[in-house]
Formats: sequence, structure tokens, C-alpha cells
Amino acid sequence: MPLSIAYLGPAGTYAEAAALAYASSLAQDQQPSLCPYPSIAQTLKAAAAGQANVAVVPVENLIEGSVTVTLDTLWQLDSLQIRQALVLPISHALISHASSLEAIQAVYSHPQALSQCQKWLERFLPQVELMPTNSTTKALHYLEVDPTVGAIASLRAAQLYNLPVLASPIQDYPDNCTRFWVLGRDTSPTCPVKLGLETAYTSLAFSVPKNAPGALVRPLQAFAKRQINLSRIESRPSKRSLGDYVFFIDLEIAFTAAPVQAALTELATYTEVLKVFGSYTVQQV
Repeated sequence: MPLSIAYLGPAGTYAEAAALAYASSLAQDQQPSLCPYPSIAQTLKAAAAGQANVAVVPVENLIEGSVTVTLDTLWQLDSLQIRQALVLPISHALISHASSLEAIQAVYSHPQALSQCQKWLERFLPQVELMPTNSTTKALHYLEVDPTVGAIASLRAAQLYNLPVLASPIQDYPDNCTRFWVLGRDTSPTCPVKLGLETAYTSLAFSVPKNAPGALVRPLQAFAKRQINLSRIESRPSKRSLGDYVFFIDLEIAFTAAPVQAALTELATYTEVLKVFGSYTVQQV
């Protein structure tokens, strides 16, 4: 059976580009098929339900930071493990049938793309209405019915759908990039690479029993006293009550390393819920 890869569609999104990059790294006999889904949450849930073998989803952008829907959905699910991280360069283009920038009255795109081009939009299109869509490629559909609108998407999307590009690149920072996770229904968070050959990361999340002094310090000290470096820490609302948070952490070490095992044993005594999302390496695309 061919390996199926779920991603945020339609064709032409940056998520599809990341999915294609992951597919190209697989053995030739696996012959992966790409399965587009209309939202990031549905992409993750498809992999969790076994409708796809893996899901490729964005988790962090250089300009806008974390993709919160990915974190929130992953916390709600129990069956997914991270297999690989991919870092994809992101270059945005303004695509439109309009004759000039002055003719554009509205710009459609995914909220992340709109935010990543905020300074450019304020400079060149300060009066236009910004309209969020589920994906950058979905924004292109509005160009068919109104020549006064523009869409922010990739140059590849413009080529796929044979659409004119008015300006490129338009992202606020030239080195813009997004980190994607490849997740599948693994049975354990064991690191997929040999220790010592490549740098491995481990991602996890936890909630604490109550909001009290030292509630976060003690979990973090479990890593600090073992010299485990944290490359990222972020809080997200637990959605149970105001002031109640879930904490997401990335460790610069593999899950199988002895210091991590010791830290997790201690961490379990301080936390209410602890989820380890897996160990993985990061590949630059």
C-alpha cells in the first residue's frame, strides 16, 4: 500500500511543498500519495484516525512564531508522534489580475501569510481590506471572480494555476522560514536516529495541577540541573479556566538519552498531564 501524506491543501500551499520534500526523502518503493485537507486541525485528525499514514503541518514561523492551532490540536490528540522536522524557506508573492497595485481593494490569504507580509502591506497597500482564508492557495479562488482583489501565496502556486504575479518577494524579512512537523501514529517516542550521529530534539507538553508559586519552576529545574538545554518553551491556554495553561517545550536532546529519562521521571511528579510527542531530527529543505 502506498504511504499517504496528509497536508493543508489545496495544491500549491507551503504545507504541500513540505509534504513533497518529505516524500522525496523516502525510499522509492514507498510511492507516497498526497492527501489535501481543508484545515490544519483536520490534517492532524486524519493521521490520528488512520485516514493517512502521516500528517505534515506547520508548527513555527520565523516572523510570526508558533502556529497555535497545531499545538492546540496536538495536545487534544493522544496517538501522534513526531517523526521528522523540516525547515522550509517561505517566500510570498502578491498574485492578482489587477492592472496595478492601486487597483487592488482587498487581499486574501492565510492569517500567517498576511502577518508575515504586514509591513509590506502597510507600505504599499495601506487602504486595502485584509481577508483571512484557510490556506494561501484557497485565497487564489477569489481572483477568479473579482479583478480588484489580490492573494498572497507562493510563486509555485501562481505557476500551478497560471496566475499573474504583481510583486515578489513581499515577506517582511528575506530569510523567512517555517518549521514543519511530520507526525504519525507511532507506538513510542523513541528517537528515529542513532544518537551521536545527528542532533536530535524532543518535544513534549505538560499541565500543572494548579496555578501556584513554583508550579513552573520545579518542572524546568528538572531539566536545568541535568544540563538539558531547552530550545523553545511556550504556554497555551488550557481552555479550562483563565490563567490555566499548557506548556510546550522542545529539548535539544533525544528522548532515549539517560538524562531525559531521569528528568521525565521527576517531571511526572510535578505535572498533572505529561505528553511526549517524540524525538526527531531537523532537516533543512
